[in-house]
Parts: sequence; C-alpha cells; structure tokens
Amino acid sequence: MFTGIVTAIGTVEALENMGEDRRFTIAAPYQTAGIDLGASIAHDGACMTVTTKDTTPDGVRYTFDASSETLRLTTLAGWQVGTRINLERSLKLGDEMGGHLVTGHVDGMATVIRREDGENASLFEIEAPDDLARFIAKKGSVCLQGTSLTVNSVEGNRFTLMLIPHTLAVTTWGDRKVGDRMNIEIDLMARYAERLMAGA
Repeated sequence: MFTGIVTAIGTVEALENMGEDRRFTIAAPYQTAGIDLGASIAHDGACMTVTTKDTTPDGVRYTFDASSETLRLTTLAGWQVGTRINLERSLKLGDEMGGHLVTGHVDGMATVIRREDGENASLFEIEAPDDLARFIAKKGSVCLQGTSLTVNSVEGNRFTLMLIPHTLAVTTWGDRKVGDRMNIEIDLMARYAERLMAGA
C-alpha cells in the first residue's frame, strides 16, 4: 500500500526487452540498505518489485521486471533511457498518511487536455477513460502518476486539478504537457462503493 506522496524522483538508466516483457534499471536517491530485494516501490503509481540492487555515489541502482500486461495498461511502455519517474516506497505501520490509500494497481491511462500556469498554482485539465470517469468526484481523491491529488471540478469524463509550485518542483508534474498520458488509479473507496451498489 502507498499514500500517493512522492518521496523521490528516479531516472530510467537502462531497459532490456525480454520477449514481451521488459526489464528496467532505475537510479534513485534512496539508501541501498533501506531497500530489500523483493521490496515494493511505486513507479509513476505502478507497484513494481525490486529484483536486484547496488549502491551508487548518488544512492541506489535497482531493477524490476514489467510484464506485457503492465506495459499494455500503463505508461511504462513509453519510458526511455532518461525518463524521470515519481517514486514512493511502500507504507510501514506508523507512517504518516499524507495522501490517501493507494494500491499501486493502475486502472488505466488518462490524458492531459489543458495546462494553465498561474503565479501561485497550475491548473491541469485531465480526460479520464470512459470506464473510469464515473469514479471521479469533485473534492474526491485520485492518484495520477503516483501522486495523490484532490479533484477540483468534474464535467463528463474530464476533471481539473490545481497544483501548487511545490508539487511541481518535487514531482515530475512540472514536466507534464498537453497530450501526455498518465497512469490513473481511482479511489479505493469508490471502487468498493460501486461493487456494493452493484450487489444491492
């Protein structure tokens, strides 16, 4: 489990195709000793398992393998060497819950439709996939690129977000532009609420 609070920005150092799957090598500013083999780390919101690791002068270099299904459903298929990604270590008991409960199971990909930068905040208009739009609610939570965000407004399958300069600086949101695809995970409570209503 995660909270959608990004704790570091990593960089893709290498990728290797393995049939329909792909192995990624990531450089991150984490302490090597703090990451166990088999640890779960959210990469732009997608929970992946660490398979190897070694220490670098700036932190740690590690690998994970992505299946063809993960590549199909997420933005990972478009990553290249040099791509910057939002990272979050998995929750531990007693950690502060700064965002909302996030599983790291990406539901699909959303698209940036509009970006307007102001002095104190940046407005992003996002288009959600048709089958996920019903889960997006005004003032509700949504996870995009591994970041827990509050929905500002909703109209049809589009919604808006207001991001402060700090968020743009400590995540990859500052790089986002119109047309970019982003991993989206709907709120866990909305998912269960729909299931309960369907069974009523």
